[in-house]
Parts: sequence; structure tokens; C-alpha cells
Amino acid sequence: MLKKTVGNWVDGDRFFDRQSDIAALREHVSDGTHTLLVAQRRMGKTSLVRELLRRLNDCPGIDTAFVDLEDARDPADAIVQISLASRPLQSIPRRAGEFKEAILRRFRNVQLAAQYEEMRFQLRAEINRGTWKSKGDLLMNDLARRDGKVVLAIDELSILVNRILKAGQMIPENIDAADEFLSWLRRNAQEHRGRLCLIVSGSVGIAPILKQAGLSAAMNVFSAYELKPWSESTASDCLGELAANYGVELPVAVREAVCRRLRCCIPHHVQQFFDALHRQLKLAGRTDATLQDADTAYRHDMLAARGQIDMDHYEERLKLVLGTDGYRVALELLARAASEGSLSPESINAYKSMLDISQDAGAASVPLVLEDLVQDGYLTRQGEEFRFASGLLEDWQRSRRGLPINPLTAI
Repeated sequence: MLKKTVGNWVDGDRFFDRQSDIAALREHVSDGTHTLLVAQRRMGKTSLVRELLRRLNDCPGIDTAFVDLEDARDPADAIVQISLASRPLQSIPRRAGEFKEAILRRFRNVQLAAQYEEMRFQLRAEINRGTWKSKGDLLMNDLARRDGKVVLAIDELSILVNRILKAGQMIPENIDAADEFLSWLRRNAQEHRGRLCLIVSGSVGIAPILKQAGLSAAMNVFSAYELKPWSESTASDCLGELAANYGVELPVAVREAVCRRLRCCIPHHVQQFFDALHRQLKLAGRTDATLQDADTAYRHDMLAARGQIDMDHYEERLKLVLGTDGYRVALELLARAASEGSLSPESINAYKSMLDISQDAGAASVPLVLEDLVQDGYLTRQGEEFRFASGLLEDWQRSRRGLPINPLTAI
């Protein structure tokens, strides 16, 4: 039965719904289509990819590897991480780290971690700024020579590209370095199509990052696939299954009220709500949940200190993409949207005028920041106005500014 999972990727019996997305991505793999998975934050992109790979591993003629580039600092680091993640699929012996699978199976916990770190260290000594491209080509050629097809999922590519571009500041040399790495990836994707299938995802959108650098065409070999929020009915079903597994009586009316309040039913937020409600009921020694219980959990948990940790994660990613100046502009625009209920053209122009008067260079970045806030799911455009897409994100902004939050029972 479905178990609570907040903050981590899931697969297997913890994975809920997304069957149509799994089917669509399997079709991409079957067709040899390279995929760029796009979605708002906390939508479950990593969970979807990992569950897809888990199921593909049962298919004859398909091998899979998952690589996380969040900690990679440069292209050489990326090649090291890809090499480590795909090592079981490689056929060419390598001087760096000749560890047999039998030895790897023998070591566990600290010993295995030490072996992994030694392997990474040796590879990093061999793969550097001058050799990463040739070593990367050898690696990709090796994977493409396997019988059947290799599906290589690359997570957090956008964070790596952003890190390359903004190493110190976005200067021509950094733009060239990012372009070189993306061109290498694109070339290998094209050369090995049909034998090597790439799925790229990340916790921040790559489109606004590339647009800032003038590299929007760098990902044109990838077909974008958008992972959308759950419908209210799917989110309600998830809450129902969680409640059944944990012995909670959660009436349909309460579930529906919660989904309407969230407005944009991001899987992480649905799980986060149930975790808050379940914790509250356990402290009270009860199993029956009312609208009042749901309202209390929402206000005093999700919008309080525990929820602030999640909000901090959102804002860290926002600052990562926009930089200090753009981040400041974004916070001001979100504050105005929360206070005024929407961002009208008049409000946006008034803010831009204020920036001009103060001689702040951020004025020119307002359209770019708005575009990024839309792509990341903070705001949605309705006619000429911008409104919060997520009720939870709006209430977070209102709560931190002491603005009133309507009770859940009033929905």
C-alpha cells in the first residue's frame, strides 16, 4: 500500500499514478527519441525517471543508467559521474579503478563508499579540462556498442550548465565552455541515436538559463515532454490511499477541500499535507480527520517552520538561476502578487519605474524574471495579469508577510 514519502524520490510500490507519462516516455525510448523532461519544481521528475528505468530494466535488449550531476563542477566532473553511473554497462577496461563486480559486491556501507570515492578520485585525475571531450567520446562510443539499447538518464544537467555559465560571472569564456559541453552532448546524442537514448531532467528549468546566455538552440536535439500537476481527482485518490494505509478516516469532502486549496496539485505538496495531518492526528490520539484538522495542519505546519524549510528550497533554486539581482526582483514581484492578488501591467510598470529611478540595473530583467517565474510554476499568465499558479505558494508568500489566510472551511 502507498507509503508516505516527503522529500525523496520514489519508485516501486511508493510510486503513484503517472501511468500515461510512463507510457509516453517508453514510446520515446522505443522510437529512439531523446527527451528533455520539463516541469515545475517538486513535480516528481526524478521519481518518474527512476521508475521508468526500473521498468525498462525488465525489458530484453534495454540497459539503463542514472547519473546525477548536481555536484558536478565542470564538464570533466560530468564525464566522471557518467562513467561511474554506467560502469556496469562498459566493456572497455579502464586503468582508473579496475574494481571487479565481485569485489564491489563484497564491500558494503563505509567500505563500499570508500571504494567508490577512490574510483571517482582516480577517474578525476585521468579526466580533466584537456581530456574530458575525448574521454567522453570513448565512453559514449563504448555504451553505444552494446547489444540492444542503452537508456542514459541525466539528472540536474541544468544545475551544471548554470554553474559553468556563472563561475564568477557570466563572461564570454564561460558561455563558450557551456556551449562546448552542450555541443558535445548534442553531437553524441545525434551520432548514437537508436543505440543510445538520453533523458535529461533537473530541479530547475534549463530554458531560462540558456536564454540568458543566448544558447537556446543548444537543446534542439531533445524533444520536450512536460510533466504536469496531478488533477484534483488524482490528488484526492492519493490522499485516500495514504489515509487507508495509515488508518486515517479522511472524508472525501476534506480531501477535495485540500486539493482546491493547493490549487496546483504538485505531488510533493499533496504528500506534504498528508504528513502534516497525520502527525497532528497522532499527537491528538485520533484517527478521524475533519476540515478543522486539515485547516490546522495547513496553517500551523505547512505554512509554519516545517513549511518554511521547503520554501527555502524553492528560493535557493530561484537565486541559483537568476543570480542576486534577478532574485531580488523576483522576491519583490512575488510579494506584490501576494499583496495585490495579481500582478497587473500597471503594477509591473510602476515597479520598473521605481527601479529606473533608483538606477538599478534589475529593471531590464523584469520581463526575464517574470518569464522564469511562469516557467517554474510560481505564476501563471491570465490575460495581461500574472497570478499565483499554486495556492500553497501564494499562501506561503502571504503568511510570511502577515497577510490573512482564508480558513480551509471557507472554501
